[in-house]
Amino acid sequence: MTLHTKLATGLGALAVTALAAMPAWAQAAAAAAPTPDKGDTAWMMVSTVLVLAMILPGLALFYGGLVRTKNMLSVMTQIGAAAALAMIVWVIWGYTMAFGPDASEGLKPYISSFGKLFLAGITPESTAATFTDGVVIPEYVFVCFQMTFAAITVALVLGSVVERIKFAAVMVFALVWLTIVYFPIAHMVWAAGGLFFEMGALDFAGGTVVHINAGVSALVACIILGKRIGYMKDIMAPHSMTLTFVGTGLLWVGWFGFNAGSALEANGSAALAMINTFVATASAGLAWLVVEKLFGHKPSALGFCSGIIAGLVAVTPAAGNSGPFGAIVLGAVASLICYVAVAKLKPALGYDDSLDAFGIHGIGGMVGAIGTAIVYAPSLGGPGGADYAIGSQIVTQVLAVLATIVWAAIGTTIAIYVAKALTGLRVSPEAEVEGLDLSEHGERAYNY
Repeated sequence: MTLHTKLATGLGALAVTALAAMPAWAQAAAAAAPTPDKGDTAWMMVSTVLVLAMILPGLALFYGGLVRTKNMLSVMTQIGAAAALAMIVWVIWGYTMAFGPDASEGLKPYISSFGKLFLAGITPESTAATFTDGVVIPEYVFVCFQMTFAAITVALVLGSVVERIKFAAVMVFALVWLTIVYFPIAHMVWAAGGLFFEMGALDFAGGTVVHINAGVSALVACIILGKRIGYMKDIMAPHSMTLTFVGTGLLWVGWFGFNAGSALEANGSAALAMINTFVATASAGLAWLVVEKLFGHKPSALGFCSGIIAGLVAVTPAAGNSGPFGAIVLGAVASLICYVAVAKLKPALGYDDSLDAFGIHGIGGMVGAIGTAIVYAPSLGGPGGADYAIGSQIVTQVLAVLATIVWAAIGTTIAIYVAKALTGLRVSPEAEVEGLDLSEHGERAYNY
């Protein structure tokens, strides 16, 4: 018998003796107390850090490379600061609004109570349940994981308003928008008792919560803000596709934490989400290049990056709700539809969604959310049961999508007008022409 075996045997005997000495009620409580699984906990901690990498540096580089040189740092600063604000707000009142104790019966479908304000009552010993009975992870880990989702979602919205919005307006908007839009929708989709949760809507990792929410909000915000000076007249090409490509790669890598981490366990569901995040994304990236060629354009790096993001967005609600072949088809279809939204719909309607937050995240999220009802079917390789009905699930998905659109549009309108009242929205025409790096932050991305 080795030293480790002797130690384990001795500690086990000591634990049994100690347990036997307890009163009956204490024995029952000790036996029933859930113990976090170390493997699941480690995986969720890694997933949380991967989602953070999606924001800084991933999204910051992706968005930053797409703007003009004079606005590079302003975009990165807006993303970083809005994400940081979201983290602070999350631990003060966001977490309890989304996942706190049940609110009164009338409010329960839309919001939780404030019983965990400032994370009250949460300790290192607190646990959060996963999707398997009896399996838990430390609640602090769950708090952090969901915190990164809130942080990246508000940062995604900013892609439609960059190059002309005040930094102060970004911060006020983020504060209000998180409170009245993101936290309630996160509760409705992912919290037991939430409106969409009880409807049976399928959203594995945030098609409604993150992408439709952010995309619709981005559209409303850019319409209210107005177009950039010179839009559709001046050249506004990306200043560094190299940085955008690097950002795309970081987003894809981080998205495995986003999607596979949403299983909340290191299990088969996470493995399914992992392979789907590979193949749907690859399919969408290639599909965008093919569509560009079919429309008479050269296959471009920008198109490939756009397709990658479209695929990631579309597979998010379907990550653990689809078979691999269904994910491949979903990614390709989403890429085609997002291309049409970006290349045809936006110019036709004339709105200035600077970095296509609506065209890719909004439209791609809708395709993914509704398409999940189809790829979930076992006949198509999905994990649905034998009695699964595609038609009724499509109805549920469409209702969840429509409700998200309405909630996001109304909440964003309120948030943007609050920001306008407190700080004003746009920088001056002179500041916009000079560039927001200098006018808003007093620095340049490149000193040459």
